[in-house]
Amino acid sequence: MRRLMNEAGLWLIGIPVFLWTMLPLYHMMLFALSTKDSAFSGKLWPQPATLRNFEIVLSEQHHYLGNFWAQLGSSVLIAAATGVLTLTVATSAAFAISRLRVRGGRWVMNAALFTYFIPAAFLAVPMYKTMGLYGLLNNRWSMIIAMVTLASPYAIWVLKQASDKLPIELDEAAIMDGATAMQLFRLVYLPLMVPSLVAIGVYAVLLAWNEYLYAFLLLSDEREITLAVALGLFLSADDSPWELLMATGVLYALPPAAIYYAFKRYMVSGLTAGAVKS
Repeated sequence: MRRLMNEAGLWLIGIPVFLWTMLPLYHMMLFALSTKDSAFSGKLWPQPATLRNFEIVLSEQHHYLGNFWAQLGSSVLIAAATGVLTLTVATSAAFAISRLRVRGGRWVMNAALFTYFIPAAFLAVPMYKTMGLYGLLNNRWSMIIAMVTLASPYAIWVLKQASDKLPIELDEAAIMDGATAMQLFRLVYLPLMVPSLVAIGVYAVLLAWNEYLYAFLLLSDEREITLAVALGLFLSADDSPWELLMATGVLYALPPAAIYYAFKRYMVSGLTAGAVKS
């Protein structure tokens, strides 16, 4: 009876939370499948439902969508580069701190984590000033560098905790067989860290994919801004095409959803690796 009561309580909590979470997605699809005249009809489902909005978006038939594919490509490029560079920086740092035990490594990691005491929004203006001094404004590299800077401290910490759980005997055996530090890194460390590397890579990619404030400040060329910023341009008109905005939002949400479901089996194991010590 107690088990049934617990399950009933979980259902009573879970169902409203699920419905509340799905409500924005439902309204997004409702608008995306509606015509301009029926978008605010108040019906539970558009009558008639149409895919015309997606056709307009994909064929760039509206002046707000004139650079849709270029902006989508910019988003993909920035997200992919952020993921690769974050993994490169975080994996190397975690290996040096955890396995090579470099002097002062833990202090560096803790100092990096200290930056999270400052909200990322507060760092946007200093980051803008810094990029201006180095001539990187309106350059995709400014956005990539900013995202790597924001993602790396957490990535280093997660990978370091996961690395600490690997048996040190593996390193000792490899060194006795004559392995160098680079061989140890490439042949022993990386294969064992795959779940954590995938989880951190997905985290960095999604962080860059969804970022709006830094992209808005650092990029201004209409062909180089990310699609997240381009979506904000829809709101600048008095009569915004909400149906096109929602259709674009649905398309923009598909890549991260696909990435998550493709790698979700790695996410929990990767992000919780090292959370419990033996």
